[in-house]
Parts: sequence; C-alpha cells; structure tokens
Amino acid sequence: MRRLSEKVALITGGARGIGRQIALTFAEEGADIIIGDIIDGTSVIHEVQQLTSEALAVVVNIAVKEEVERLINRAVDYFGRIDILVNNAAITRHASVLEMIETDWSAVLDVNLKGVFLCTQATAKHMVQHRYGKIINMASIAGLNAVGVSANYCVSKAGVIQFTKVCAREFGAYGINVNAIAPGVVVTDMTYARPPEEAKRFIEERRSLAVLGRTGTTQDIANLALFLASDESSFITGQVIAADGGRTGLT
Repeated sequence: MRRLSEKVALITGGARGIGRQIALTFAEEGADIIIGDIIDGTSVIHEVQQLTSEALAVVVNIAVKEEVERLINRAVDYFGRIDILVNNAAITRHASVLEMIETDWSAVLDVNLKGVFLCTQATAKHMVQHRYGKIINMASIAGLNAVGVSANYCVSKAGVIQFTKVCAREFGAYGINVNAIAPGVVVTDMTYARPPEEAKRFIEERRSLAVLGRTGTTQDIANLALFLASDESSFITGQVIAADGGRTGLT
C-alpha cells in the first residue's frame, strides 16, 4: 500500500520548483492533489493524473483572504476534505535594509507569512472536524540565520517557524501534526534564470557552504515532506527540520 493512499493534499506554490516536486512525489504515493498557485498549474495536474491520482488546480493569491477561502471551499467541495496542507508558496524581494522600499517589505510578509496563516486557518477548520491533519510549512535556513540583503524574507521565514510551533501546540489535541522544513540552497529552474556563468558561480559558492559538498535538489525536500505527510511521522510535531546538507548547526 502506498504511503499516502486515500489522502488529499493541498500544495500552495505547487506549479513549479519544490512545490511541483512535492505534488508529484505525493501523487506517486497515492495522494489526490490540489495545486494552489498564482500561476496556472495545469501542466502539473496533467503530470499528476498520469500517476493515476485525481488533481485540481486553482489560481490563487494566498495573501488575499477571500481567494484563500475560495481555494479551500473548492478543494473541499471537490474532494470532501483536505488531509495534508503544504504551505510552500513564497516570494523574494532582495534589498538591503537601508534601500528596501516599503512595498517590497509588505509584499514578502503578505505572501510568506500572512499567506501561511490564511491557508492554515482555513484548512485547519476542516481538519479539526475530522480530528486528523498534517500541516507542513516551508520555512528556510534564512529563518534560522541572517542572510544579507533579505531582511524581509528572513523575517517572514522566522515568523513561519514560530507560527509552526504555535499551531502545533494549538492543534495537537485534534490529531493534527504541524512541522516545518527549512531548506538550504535548492537548485530549481529559477536558479538558471540568471546568466549561465552567474548561475554556475552561485551554485559553486553555495555548494562549498554545505558539509555534504552539494546543493539540494527539489527531490531532497519532497522526500522529507513525504515523511512528514505520512503516518510514519505521527509522533513528530512542532519541529523545524533543516534540509541543507549540514550548512546550519555544523558550520
């Protein structure tokens, strides 16, 4: 029997990158999938359906309460419930503290932190009724250690970590596990959106910071998310697991 058979999983930011890989990995293990993303997730839905799982894609801005409620209502109407929530959607707006404009600060906090709150609140109401749920929040090592020219991103991910712990305490009585993953540098299509030489230099610099001597892959993160989404992790909650090749805590 597959590890997520008869489970329904919602992945925000699931149309590409880490979110896409989580969606495909969950589908391979039997879960039905909802993709909530600001961009069209139809291509991922087709991939999921080829794995014999049911799938639904909803275009949504998770920073807007009404849109989040529409997403959750559509998901519940379609599948009847949501067993697993992966709060993966996030954005960046890089600038130093002295140069950062207010709108860039607000945009990052709205998506990365308020969006996690809105999606969790709307989904957990249904999980409480079923007295079961797995919530996985995508934090970052930037929420554990300061990263230059990214104050808004660091603060948003630190907030996600603390929000994870608060929710774990609040929802534990209802059989809901809440954990966070803190990825290090993970190579995605966006890594190669920069000029080739710059992308190569970026990867090499980050690889040298990890004691395992490599950057992460989307599958590395999806594997951890799968464990946290499965009942194998039923006695784990309120934890933040760094998946960074040993960059934090050892270096």
